[in-house]
Amino acid sequence: MEKWPIGIFTSVGAGLGAGLNTVTSLGVHTVQLHAPHGPDRAPERVAQFKQQFADAGVQVTVVFAGFEGESYADIPTVQATVGLVPEATRAARLAETKAICDFAALLGCETVGMHIGFVPEDASNPLYAGVVKAAQEVCDYCQQRGQRFNLETGQEKADVLLRFFQDVGRENLGINFDPANLILYGTDEPIPALRTVGKHVRSVHCKDAKRQEGVGGGWAGVEVALGQGDVNIPLFLRTLKEVGYFGPLTIEREISGEQQKKDIAEAIALLQRLRDEILGA
Repeated sequence: MEKWPIGIFTSVGAGLGAGLNTVTSLGVHTVQLHAPHGPDRAPERVAQFKQQFADAGVQVTVVFAGFEGESYADIPTVQATVGLVPEATRAARLAETKAICDFAALLGCETVGMHIGFVPEDASNPLYAGVVKAAQEVCDYCQQRGQRFNLETGQEKADVLLRFFQDVGRENLGINFDPANLILYGTDEPIPALRTVGKHVRSVHCKDAKRQEGVGGGWAGVEVALGQGDVNIPLFLRTLKEVGYFGPLTIEREISGEQQKKDIAEAIALLQRLRDEILGA
């Protein structure tokens, strides 16, 4: 694969990812895919999706898990509803995660991603050991299928994530680094965080955010079009080069409609220019 192929976060029925028609019209050849709901994970539907992506010349690099009942309405709601941290839904979500791993395997994708939730900063928190065990269970299930399990950044500081990785102790556990999330959640500075966890980065989201007071809901900023926020996208790419990451640059723009397509097209142009500058140097 070429260095830094440009991709798009996409959806075939769940999530805010761009549709496959947007992907093909923009000439992109790699995507991260939000896992569709249960009926669309049936083998016959997987075969249809696989053929659609093949016909479009598009490779699915990560399948992202999401669950019914999750809400990003505000930070307390995220803490209570997202990922494998909430105990009340953990067992059912572990079972669904395994089904999503099977879906990804049928699709020919070797990586499953997820927001695991707010990993407690204090390792003595009763929730912490349970989340470690859950991550180990998913990693082991993935390992049997030759897959990786990537956790998306944003809901914890880089040093907390690093300790969590050490405690999970699985070689196939990786990071999907989303620099904008660190700004949105107010947890860390994107570039120093990337340097801290860089050896674990296996996929990325190219997404931007602007720090803004008074957003409400506990948020520390708002998502904006790539290059218009506080991430510093040129430095982000230079730091990816520094830590040795040359995989897909997957654009995520969490809005919908024509503005999403316009912003993605401009993001592609920006990343192409920066890629030529940085890798051509």
